[in-house]
Amino acid sequence: MRRGIAASALVASLALAATACGGSDSGDSAGGPVTITWWDTSNATNEAPTYQALVKEFEAANKDIKVKYVNVPFDQAQNKFDTAAGSKGAPDVLRSEVGWTPAFAKKGFFLPLDGTEALADQAKFKPNLIQQAQYEGKTYGVPIVTDTLALVYNKQLFAKAGLTAAPKTWDELKTAAATVKDKTGVDGYWGSTQAYYAQSFLHGEGADTVDVEAKKITVNSPAAKKAYGTWLGLFDGKGLHKADTTADAYAHIQDAFVNGKVAAIVQGPWEITNFYKGSAFKDKANLGIATVPAGSTGKAGAPTGGHNLSVYAGSDAAHQKAALKFLNFMTSAKSQATVAQKNSTLPTRDDAYTDQVKADPGIAGYGAVLSAARPRPALPEYSSLWGPLDSELPKIAGGKESLDEGLGNAETAIAKLVPDFGK
Repeated sequence: MRRGIAASALVASLALAATACGGSDSGDSAGGPVTITWWDTSNATNEAPTYQALVKEFEAANKDIKVKYVNVPFDQAQNKFDTAAGSKGAPDVLRSEVGWTPAFAKKGFFLPLDGTEALADQAKFKPNLIQQAQYEGKTYGVPIVTDTLALVYNKQLFAKAGLTAAPKTWDELKTAAATVKDKTGVDGYWGSTQAYYAQSFLHGEGADTVDVEAKKITVNSPAAKKAYGTWLGLFDGKGLHKADTTADAYAHIQDAFVNGKVAAIVQGPWEITNFYKGSAFKDKANLGIATVPAGSTGKAGAPTGGHNLSVYAGSDAAHQKAALKFLNFMTSAKSQATVAQKNSTLPTRDDAYTDQVKADPGIAGYGAVLSAARPRPALPEYSSLWGPLDSELPKIAGGKESLDEGLGNAETAIAKLVPDFGK
């Protein structure tokens, strides 16, 4: 089994090496069509076929351009692109997670897109998503899909418990969880120990891991401690599932929710199609979607995720021109509406939310909570700051270290990632 995996990985690496060529190495013949390479990081099973069909549609409408489509596993793509771009062998187009965009822009790997065909419809996109594609005043990506976190819940279980609305604060969630347990025997809420999922608690206290403007590490500030204290308190109590600190925690939580074994979790729209596959949501209308609960500030906030399409700055002019046209097509209202209907993902421009798109209750529900999404700071290291917390939070939730000790350790680790920030 291990040998088979290793062999497959080697084949994949060779394939990527062979296709990671922009510019003159992409096999264009004199006078023939320009061939651009696109690394797509979407799910190979659930999402990629939709993008492959759009590539064919683009090629049919643009006979002078060919697109070499390569699906790259998301968890490998950042490092692979970093290596390829550093050696001048990157693909012409990358589907870049929003957190990667400022980091690659800082390195000079991405082409600024302001004033190009790729951003011809810039006014149609949600402003906070354009903001999230910018670094030092320039725009380096066109948003193709977006996401955020929401409180998702089982309407039927809530109704059996006599609950007619989703809780609006974390304290209300605690009360609701106990009521669900009393009335149905099912746990009311199961939280995650992953740092990304704990981000909503920080935003609810007006806090974050760092203060970019002040260049200060704030993960161990009083407001952050209060936020993580609330997060920790949701693993212990009636109807609150204990923390799962195993490597398979994500799958355990998701499986319990989709099969009606827990009434509520915090989750993102990338799981919409999987929600519908569970026994609890064969009737799609049973899926409740609400803004994440608010903290003591009275305000709710969730992290903004998603992906941009970016162009490799190392490609030659002909390939960049073709890539810009490709970006314009793939992020158009028509293309985004197609992707939304097929993949149940959220468009990034208002005119893509057609009646057909909004007919999907999952998309409609998540679309309604996007106003609570907080854009990430344009700090190249920002996404990496969750790494130390992903190490410390499971230890805190599992009782292996105190909250003060864990946040202190995270603060020390984060200081190494942003050495010019103070405490």
